[in-house]
Amino acid sequence: MIFIGGVSHGSAFLPYTKSILCRFCQSRTECQVIMTYYYFSFFFVPLFKWHRRYFVKTNCCETVYELNPALGKAIARGEMPDITGSDLRMIKEGHKPFPYERMQAFREEGEGDPNKKLRCPICKQEVPGNYNYCPNCGQRLR
Repeated sequence: MIFIGGVSHGSAFLPYTKSILCRFCQSRTECQVIMTYYYFSFFFVPLFKWHRRYFVKTNCCETVYELNPALGKAIARGEMPDITGSDLRMIKEGHKPFPYERMQAFREEGEGDPNKKLRCPICKQEVPGNYNYCPNCGQRLR
């Protein structure tokens, strides 16, 4: 008798559209929610999964957090719960975003009125009117 089956490790990206506050760089940012799991397959057909873990990777500085399993299961069911700092445990530090002075190099001179103030749609930071990117979170303003 030939047995074709085995145990493998898999991962899946879960849809999550709300922004969170990154505890590492203090930016409000979009994130990716990732579920990892082990599964048993028989004749290359996955039969069941176990040891599900949920992770959040921020878009601002690419810090990776482990997510509270109850919230991870809710997101996997298609719900959109709010993720707070107490729901996250840091796994891997990301890189620090550009300091304010270096972000000024990304603005394009001549566009907009520098005396007029814009408000970033992501982090709600007030930004001079001639900036194209938010110096706090890097979000494109125009």
